[in-house]
Amino acid sequence: MAIRAFLLFLILFVSSTTFALYEDQVGLMDWHQQYIGKVKKTVFQTQKAGRKRVVVSTEENVIAALDLRHGEIFWRQVLGVNDVIDEIDITLGKYVVTLSSGGSILRAWNLPDGQMVWESFLLGSSPSRSLLLTPANFGADKDNAILVYGNGYLHAVSCIDGDILWKKDLAQKGINVHHLVHPEESGMLYALGVGDRSQFEAYVINVGNGKLLKHSSTEFPGGFSGDLSLSTSDKAVALDSSGSILVTISFVGGEIKFQEVHISDLLQGFSGVAVLLPSKLAGMVAVKINRSLLFVKVKDEGTLEVVDTVPHVEAVSDSLSFAEGQTAFGLIQQDGGKVHLTVKSSDDWKTHFLKESVEVDQQRGLVHKVFINNYIRTDRTYGFRALIVMEDHSLLLLQQGAVVWYREDGLASIIDVTTSELPVEKAGVSVAKVEHSLFEWLKGHLLKLKATLMLATPDDVAVVQRMRLQSAEKSKMTRDHNGFRKLLIVLTRAGKLFALHTGDGRIVWSRLLNALRKSETCESPRGLKLHPWQVPHHHALDENPSVLVVGTCGHNSDASGILSFVDAYRGEELNYFAPVHSITQIIPLPFTDSTEQRLHLIIDAEGYGHLYPRTLEAVGIFQKELGNIYWYSVDVNNNLLKGHVVKKNCKPEIADDYCFESSDLWSVIFPSDSEKIIATSTRKLSEVVHTQAKVVAEDVLYKYISKNVLFLATVTPKAIGDIGSVIPEDSWLFVYLVDTITGRVLHRMSHHGCQGPVHAVFSENWVVYHYFNLRAHRYEMSVVEIYDQSRADNKDVLKLVLGKHNLSAPVSSYSRPEVMTKSQSYFFTHTVKTIAVTSTAKGITSKQLLIGTIGDQVLALDKRFLDPRRTLNPTQAEKEEGIIPLTDSLPIMPQAYVTHALKVEGLKSIITIPAKLESTTLVFAHGVDLFFTRLAPSKTYDSLTEDFNYALLLLTIVALVIAIFVTWIWSERKELQEKWR
Repeated sequence: MAIRAFLLFLILFVSSTTFALYEDQVGLMDWHQQYIGKVKKTVFQTQKAGRKRVVVSTEENVIAALDLRHGEIFWRQVLGVNDVIDEIDITLGKYVVTLSSGGSILRAWNLPDGQMVWESFLLGSSPSRSLLLTPANFGADKDNAILVYGNGYLHAVSCIDGDILWKKDLAQKGINVHHLVHPEESGMLYALGVGDRSQFEAYVINVGNGKLLKHSSTEFPGGFSGDLSLSTSDKAVALDSSGSILVTISFVGGEIKFQEVHISDLLQGFSGVAVLLPSKLAGMVAVKINRSLLFVKVKDEGTLEVVDTVPHVEAVSDSLSFAEGQTAFGLIQQDGGKVHLTVKSSDDWKTHFLKESVEVDQQRGLVHKVFINNYIRTDRTYGFRALIVMEDHSLLLLQQGAVVWYREDGLASIIDVTTSELPVEKAGVSVAKVEHSLFEWLKGHLLKLKATLMLATPDDVAVVQRMRLQSAEKSKMTRDHNGFRKLLIVLTRAGKLFALHTGDGRIVWSRLLNALRKSETCESPRGLKLHPWQVPHHHALDENPSVLVVGTCGHNSDASGILSFVDAYRGEELNYFAPVHSITQIIPLPFTDSTEQRLHLIIDAEGYGHLYPRTLEAVGIFQKELGNIYWYSVDVNNNLLKGHVVKKNCKPEIADDYCFESSDLWSVIFPSDSEKIIATSTRKLSEVVHTQAKVVAEDVLYKYISKNVLFLATVTPKAIGDIGSVIPEDSWLFVYLVDTITGRVLHRMSHHGCQGPVHAVFSENWVVYHYFNLRAHRYEMSVVEIYDQSRADNKDVLKLVLGKHNLSAPVSSYSRPEVMTKSQSYFFTHTVKTIAVTSTAKGITSKQLLIGTIGDQVLALDKRFLDPRRTLNPTQAEKEEGIIPLTDSLPIMPQAYVTHALKVEGLKSIITIPAKLESTTLVFAHGVDLFFTRLAPSKTYDSLTEDFNYALLLLTIVALVIAIFVTWIWSERKELQEKWR
């Protein structure tokens, strides 16, 4: 009885302990980071008591309210990719008003929580710039109107409910409205613009009913260049077409008058071309001349007076009104890592409200924008804070001579991702710092013991969870035996590299690349791709890995290229080449030199290949494989698919010894009047396939595994537009599997009444693609599996034993393959943004599709649901094989969401990285947000879970040993008693 009671207590203890382990597991294997992107416009809300905030709009189409104390996000709304935010403002002290989509959509958001209050669609006749004006008062009866100009129309919209009060068509040929001006205590509105023939246009409109009171048009002989700068409510300043004359334009009552002043008369020794800054300065304009700013005051009579010339000004803010009739603006000067902030009075240039210097990390680059705001100090004087946007898209708040907080919002615009292994932990060297004292260590174990015994309070559970999240094992800067700890190297649109630790997502290092910064030789640099450059294996303790960053100096195909080589551990830019030849394609080759640098062939716009690294050893390795290097190109604009081969060195008069000529092997031209290319997909070069054979219902099929197979999708020309823009009878979707070595079409399939966009993923011998079925009014997902029939004779065991098989025979793409395909289609309820597939170290673990949904979540779908062999009534053999009965729709289970209840706002891409542990794959999803987690598609069959209770196991073993020992004693005693009878 004692043993039974003990075992019952043990079972209850195990069950209760297992149940109690789940509460503090959140965040152990995943992390989620929220960002907003590069800030474009801001509106401060600090007048009322309570939490101070700033509302921003960004280049990632995000509207967010940030806490001015800590920079945290109060609320955030992410608009669509094409719904670009043009203007933002605050009205009635409680609504955030946004104008987007080229002036077509006006929305009001609740300031405290960000919920949308109303939405208005403003139609127009012709594209134009977008303008938003929210005056403080229109009069007693129209004090709630918002003025919007967009698509050639001027609208007055109620800020209470979004109703359109009136609209006026201003779309005339060649007229471009630049400003809306509403003088205080006036019932007139001025719409100012410039025509095609350098005519200045002024519309005078009644703000109460929208009637046109007056329209004036005057031509300026010299023509205008750039934008108009509004200095006062009745005067504007513009530059002439030569950029050497400032023109003051007076439009009082609709009467237009011009006054010209040569910049050379204002500034002695002026030469070159001036640029008028768009900053709104009260009674003043700023003119950029080389690296200096010329501040010019506009007097009442329209004359101009130079106030000052300030050198090396990086950014100027708009004017800020505070107190009674006082206005100020801020300007930023920068000297290396030192940022100088000056807040000046718009009325008296000699008055400085603030002048201070702040040290800023030089890896943030130059200041791009500055926004200022005032506050009242404890001594009742006015202080100023500055919100600055840096070159790397980070956001900083400066106040009282220090950086109060910063946000790394460049991570909201990731272009490409690669990974790097962490360094090996050297024996006898402590690589992790001791973070806790002995008392804290004991305290932590006591709290864990309380949680195990279900005696912990919610506060204790929170402490245990925080300790687990900050555990040294998770965040160590060395490799682990399971391969979970890695560096995610990400390239952002700002040209900055970040190294993120997969353990907790922290930034290990960041580097603003010199090669991707604006310079005289490269006016508009942009990053393209990341590639592993050097991955040391044999001397991993002596050499650091490095990555290759590829970029161009523009968006044209013939733009000069940029190459940068960066140390993956320290973030140092080892070397860079800029500008070089144009770059249209980067081909990583399966060869390395003696230093384990991987060879890359970079194709330029003329079809020449350039070999890197540029060493004689690399050329020698490449020359041995000359004639075996194939590549293909897809020209979407010309509907052309081509195959190429590298043949010989370039002619000496063309290039150097590292240049190689290529020739066209084949081409596939899709007739433009019948098909248009919309999508392509290929296998990952690094993908591992465990076995070529697949057992199918007591039979064997051999997968057609080739890294040279391309999936290509085309549609009929009428189906190019958005979903629903064509009737099903006129819409066809065609898919092809093409061998890129020979150009042979291995498989072709058509879907009548279907339309793109098409998202596809290619893995092993199968491809899955997603599209829209117009007939069924639903999305579909189709799967195509391709098998090699030339090896079908290898099923005879005797032939295999005698060696009369072709499994070890070399495979050539030029031998005509005998292939067989199996396909199936299923309905799918979600719109898809991107698709990826899990990848593991040896390719043994079953596959899962990772689907980025329209709701910005990641859904894991077992590949077995997309098996083309599914039938309504599978046989017993098929059931044993794991075939799922056929259904017309793919199931979506709530537990299958990898992101759980979180959202990866603005989801762009999903990257999978194999861990050393075969059962596990690492998943990184990025958009405006970042999300990382670990997945085990076939469960963790090769390891114990992290929440496994080793202490309980030890306790169980000890208890069983004691129980065995006690029962052995009892048995011996009982046997002895029986012998005495």
